[in-house]
Amino acid sequence: MQNEIRQIKLFTEGDPLDDVDRQLLALLQEDASRSYAALGQAVGLSAGATHERVRKLRERGVIRRTTVDVDPAAIGRGVLAFVMVESTRWVGDSGERFAAVPEIQEAHVIAGSASVLLKVRTATTQQLQDVLRRVYAIEGVSGTQATVVLETFFERPVTP
Repeated sequence: MQNEIRQIKLFTEGDPLDDVDRQLLALLQEDASRSYAALGQAVGLSAGATHERVRKLRERGVIRRTTVDVDPAAIGRGVLAFVMVESTRWVGDSGERFAAVPEIQEAHVIAGSASVLLKVRTATTQQLQDVLRRVYAIEGVSGTQATVVLETFFERPVTP
């Protein structure tokens, strides 16, 4: 009963996660293929209770998807660039046009001198140039500034 009251209090004070949820998220980010039994053992819950916790995290949208981390260079996408998109008008409603370019991994509306920030992966700089041409053809885009990444020190998942 005391634990239930504590959980209700935690969920109503703005942060929807308790320590067990955070531990489960961290473990799943390390290896999402772990069984519920292994996850439960690590956090002190039964497999069934762990499954229920993970199900609720999915329902609430905390876990958006389960995926595999693929090495881009191993599949021919070794060129990484961040592209600042300049515009002559608001392009914040152009998400579907950016999404139509498969080499664009992420698109973010930003504040500042540019309107959108893109994360682009290609096999070659020639393919990157082709992506820039297609982006430039999107209505409202007036320019692009691409920064090609030479080396990535690290990339972090969101810490629960």
